[in-house]
Amino acid sequence: MTAAGDAPFIAAVKPLVDAMGGVLIPPDEAGPDDVVLSWEGAQVVAVRLPQLADSLDHILAALERRKGRPLADLDRKAKQEVVRTLEARGAFTVRHGVETVANALGVSRFTVYNYLNREKDA
Repeated sequence: MTAAGDAPFIAAVKPLVDAMGGVLIPPDEAGPDDVVLSWEGAQVVAVRLPQLADSLDHILAALERRKGRPLADLDRKAKQEVVRTLEARGAFTVRHGVETVANALGVSRFTVYNYLNREKDA
């Protein structure tokens, strides 16, 4: 994005940016909501963060890859674990988060709420 010597820095941050669902862009193309990263006093790269709703889709896709199959194909215990993970990551603060998660898990919203309440009662 700038000098060739910046490539190791960019390579180091790329997995984190990818995991967040962000995009690396040149620093001179950064907008007010982008995060510009500097290294050794020079702006090297900017990160365009995803919108929250897009982040939830990205997190669900990452969980599906980690599990090795569609989330809807998981057993009940694994689905409960997914809900716990998503709650810890703030998935249910996103508008329609419960509905999105329920659709991905192949369960009803009521079931997702039950999984959430079971954790609070434990």
